[in-house]
Amino acid sequence: MDFFDTRILKSVSTSIQIDNGEIREISNNFSSGAAVRVLDHGSWGFVSLDGVFDDLKAAKSSAGRLAEAARNRSPRSPIELAPINKPDLKDLPKVKENPRDITIEDKVKLLLEIENHAKIDGIKSTNAVYSESLINVKYSSSEGLDCEYTLNRVGFAISAIAQSEGVYQIGRESRFGVMGFELFKKHDAFELAQKAATTAIELLSASTPKAGSYPVILDQELAGVFIHEAVGHAVEADHVLEGNSILSGKIGEQIASPLITVYDDPSLHEYGYYPFDDEGAESKRTTLIQDGILKAFLHSRETAGKLGGESRNSRAQGYARPVIRMSNTFIAPDGMKFDEMLSELKDGIYLKGSRGGQVNPGEGVFQFNAERGFIVKNGELTTSLRDVSLSGNTLEILNNVTAVGNDLEMNSGRCGKAGQLVPVSDGSPHVLVNRAMVGGSG
Repeated sequence: MDFFDTRILKSVSTSIQIDNGEIREISNNFSSGAAVRVLDHGSWGFVSLDGVFDDLKAAKSSAGRLAEAARNRSPRSPIELAPINKPDLKDLPKVKENPRDITIEDKVKLLLEIENHAKIDGIKSTNAVYSESLINVKYSSSEGLDCEYTLNRVGFAISAIAQSEGVYQIGRESRFGVMGFELFKKHDAFELAQKAATTAIELLSASTPKAGSYPVILDQELAGVFIHEAVGHAVEADHVLEGNSILSGKIGEQIASPLITVYDDPSLHEYGYYPFDDEGAESKRTTLIQDGILKAFLHSRETAGKLGGESRNSRAQGYARPVIRMSNTFIAPDGMKFDEMLSELKDGIYLKGSRGGQVNPGEGVFQFNAERGFIVKNGELTTSLRDVSLSGNTLEILNNVTAVGNDLEMNSGRCGKAGQLVPVSDGSPHVLVNRAMVGGSG
């Protein structure tokens, strides 16, 4: 046995769901478990324990036997884990209003009020969700590392559906953060609910764009999704080692416009925050792209040992096996104001919001659905658009960026990989792209 580590997790969470003014679900969940890994030469053994985990020694023995069996069945070269230091736990998020001090009745009442603000004329259906979680993570390893943190997450989402003549459109808004109930002082949930409803109604009368190549401005949310999906997954070192990244072998090369700088930063107090990752590595900012030049990949200790680099992005959902994941990934702001960007665009399309999509990091092609868009004529927003998508080649888009705004915004969500979901944030200022493929998203 070359190495072993243990994570012990305890969490308590509450979720409330309201559909059209009716309480659909109120749930409280308490969970505890552990994850044990053993490295034997080039093979890993992994055991997870759900609930009772009194006997971690037995779990370690089981993981050791699994690693030995894997080594005997299919011998691999020894794995050198990149070294890490004991994390310095500083600047942890502070909770100003403990959600557990608020009664469930008051939480339901607030969520009902939020949902009610979305019930404007023309809205046929509404849905609101509230969630909170408190998680405690203890990590220890055979190298003598022993560290622990407790983290609070709170958030809400509101959606509104408008319908006219058989056409349905939806507006959505959500805010999640590493904080307490003060989230509702930071964000005006009632205003966001009205915004979701207004968006849905405005989309009913919006047009569908004619597919083609246009100069475009991406808003903060869509540009953030692009950088997360099309770039972030391509810099995850496991994808690089598997041959599933267009950025393999490109460290030090110019892959984007000199205006583009991209960071992944788990130390930021955004939804993807963690004080140390699930291998005990302290959270620090990674510069992925600097002035258009690819600078680094995101690593676990194993991939950092193979490729060089620093490990700080090994993450797991609960007591699953850790895999390389993003945290808070964003394009750094530059100096241009949004109205200056519109003037520079002159004639083109402004794309706002995200409704998902797909990306192939190995081939570097993507297709994202925007929530909505606007035709821009002579620097002015004109016709409203719906069912609009952005597609193309990742490297072409990166190199076609001709302006980056000064108005960075972050958006929170969950990212899926290896069957696991983890909290992330992504963000960007407004970004001007001189040529991109725009089409109807169906």
